Amino acid sequence: MTLRALIFDVDGTLAETEEAHRRAFNRTFDEAGLDWCWTVADYKRLLKTTGGKERIRRHRDDIGARMPDDGEIARLHRRKTEIYGEIIAGGELSLRPGVAQLIQAAVDAGIRVAVATTTNLPNVETLCRACWGRPATEVFEVIAAGDQVAAKKPAPDVFELALSRLDLDPSQAIAFEDSLNGLKSARGAGLKVVVTPSAYTADEDFTGAEWVIPDLTRPNLPAPLLFGPDR
Repeated sequence: MTLRALIFDVDGTLAETEEAHRRAFNRTFDEAGLDWCWTVADYKRLLKTTGGKERIRRHRDDIGARMPDDGEIARLHRRKTEIYGEIIAGGELSLRPGVAQLIQAAVDAGIRVAVATTTNLPNVETLCRACWGRPATEVFEVIAAGDQVAAKKPAPDVFELALSRLDLDPSQAIAFEDSLNGLKSARGAGLKVVVTPSAYTADEDFTGAEWVIPDLTRPNLPAPLLFGPDR
């Protein structure tokens, strides 16, 4: 395999964002007068459903509520995205260990970097501005987001979209994920996968991943990712 690109998930992989998402959902519910408050355990369960609107709908159905309807769910999710952006802009987020260094090493070595995520484009932009101080398009050559595909993870659509935009075969890229749904998505697209479990996914079964490592610091990296003259 000639490695030509790295394709990253966002939430939980680039940064531990899920707690900020949970807080944003709860603030949104409170503003809307809903008596919903997702605990850590609630959110860990709901993360098995990919997509923010889909999680709201899942919770509504699980508790047997008739409201909010799908139109209101879309409005709630837009407000949640705004609140999440406010939380992240407050300086409460940092990249997971080794992420920035690996991406820079890849760029220096002429290896392309991309995103394949279930989250929406505004959330990717918010994270990149908070953690890199730059627009997302200055960090990643390609950004494939959940609102650009027909089916979200664990379907392979978003990784297939990233590969299509990169114009690469799956054998020429490696995916980075933190969740079982993400692993299934990347594997479904034919990619080899590095999994770095996050706080919300540490107890999931990552059978099928080529590498499961605690983080992306250099001592943990598999051989194909040791860029530079001292590799």
